[in-house]
Amino acid sequence: MTVHLGADRGRARSRFYPWIALTACLIVLIGFSRTYYLNTVFGTPELPPLRHIHGLVMTLWFVLFFVQATLVAKGRTDLHRRLGVLGALWAALVVVVGVITAIDAGQRGASPGPPPLMFMVVPLGDMVIFTILVGTGLSLRRRSDMHKRLMLVGTLSMLPAAIARIPLAVVQGHRPMVPFGATDLIILACVAYDTWTHRRLHPAFGWAALLVVASHPLRFMLAQTDAWMRFATWVTQ
Repeated sequence: MTVHLGADRGRARSRFYPWIALTACLIVLIGFSRTYYLNTVFGTPELPPLRHIHGLVMTLWFVLFFVQATLVAKGRTDLHRRLGVLGALWAALVVVVGVITAIDAGQRGASPGPPPLMFMVVPLGDMVIFTILVGTGLSLRRRSDMHKRLMLVGTLSMLPAAIARIPLAVVQGHRPMVPFGATDLIILACVAYDTWTHRRLHPAFGWAALLVVASHPLRFMLAQTDAWMRFATWVTQ
């Protein structure tokens, strides 16, 4: 009985990362379907080149993460490591394009509600969290237990932008609280599942989840400060 239970948990753990990566891809697809993937179908305005580039870079990151998780689940760690070189370069591209796009939005005065310079704290905060988690995950690539958890949380931390665009009244009426909260719940669900299957909280999941969850209210607090407004004004000049 114990042997069968252990085997079942082992199979479940091997499938967990591909399934959560696929879920993240579906959330991105649903969230950006109206404004990006199917914008011609929904009749939304054509996007400028920079946002097309940003959309392509982010899409390919989520797809790459799904491919990498699937390769590990299938035991193809050799291909996973080779593709990891591209992954590291692509992660850097995600940050560079993400920062440029956030600054461009601030310059254009684009915002879902809050003053544009205050709202910049959201996408720039995403890039800071992504850099910390994915950068640390890549540096610990020889520690597979740390690497995979940090890469997962780093990728999931970028979901608020997609969730915020899902055309549901509860989402649209409570941005950015609902997108942040939904992202936190997804990450915490992953942590809870991992803790249950391994019978302990892995430290990488613990501090990574804490960083993401704590960053959301801290961004609201930071956006209210004069220091942030001076910084946002400076970078958008």
